[in-house]
Parts: sequence; C-alpha cells; structure tokens
Amino acid sequence: MESALDSIGFEHHDHSTCMGDALESAEQTCSSKGLRLTKGRRRVLEILLQEHRAMGAYDILGLLAEEGFRAQPPVVYRALDFLVGNGFAHKIEKLNAYVACMHPGDDHSPVFLICRNCGTVAETTASLRASLGQAADQMGFVIEATVVEAEGLCPKCLEVANP
Repeated sequence: MESALDSIGFEHHDHSTCMGDALESAEQTCSSKGLRLTKGRRRVLEILLQEHRAMGAYDILGLLAEEGFRAQPPVVYRALDFLVGNGFAHKIEKLNAYVACMHPGDDHSPVFLICRNCGTVAETTASLRASLGQAADQMGFVIEATVVEAEGLCPKCLEVANP
C-alpha cells in the first residue's frame, strides 16, 4: 500500500489530496463550461493522476484492458485530446506521452523537466513566457502555444551518478 506522501516529479506530496483536488477541478471546469467528463475521460485522468508519470496511450490502454474496459486506441486518444485541450493533462512531446496537469485551472505554460535516466517528468511553473514573448514581439511573431521540455538528471539519478 502506498503512503499518503508519494513522489511527484522530484518532490514529495500528499497523493490523495493531489488526486482529489485535480478531479474536483476537472469536474468544476467541465460543469462551468458545459463539457462532459465521461466515464472514460475521467478514468484516463484518474490513471494519469495515479501514476504520476508520463504514459503513452498504449500504456493507458493496457491498464484499461486490465480493468475490463473494452476501449480501442481511438477512444483513448480522444480522451487524451479532451484532457489536454481542456488543461487537465499535458503532452510530453519528447516522449510522445501524457501527464496529468499539476496546476489545473491555472492559466500557465508549464516547463517540463525530464530525467534522461529514469524518465521521471516534473512540471514546473517556471515562466519563460515573458522573455519568449518579448523575443516574438520583436520579430512580429504571435505565439499561440509553447512546449518547453528540458532533459537532464533528477536528484535521485544524479546522486547515483555522483556518489
């Protein structure tokens, strides 16, 4: 049985509160915007929240199959598109995988820190928006979306590499 404090990214947190808050935020957002958080969409979000790691669509599909869901890849991809499109999850381009958003409801452009050794992904709200926005303005460019992913070593892997 997992403890109440589990690892998320590179930090410890209260996992049950984290999951509850994220699901509540998703439900409230869907209610206020007239969106449907269907059983399948909700379950995909729950899986991302439970795992706290980047997961590919087929990883999620495998877990759903173990639970008796007869979901096909398009069903999972549509659920992921819905979750990403409404700010409940993010796509990690480098890994072609998905993570639950750790700041649902906040207007943010997250930066992802990806451990090249263990694959752990941490979402940070470190903002590059201002400097990137200034550079774009100077060039007459309008930014519509940003994905920032940095690869390196997490504290655990760094400790193992440099004892």
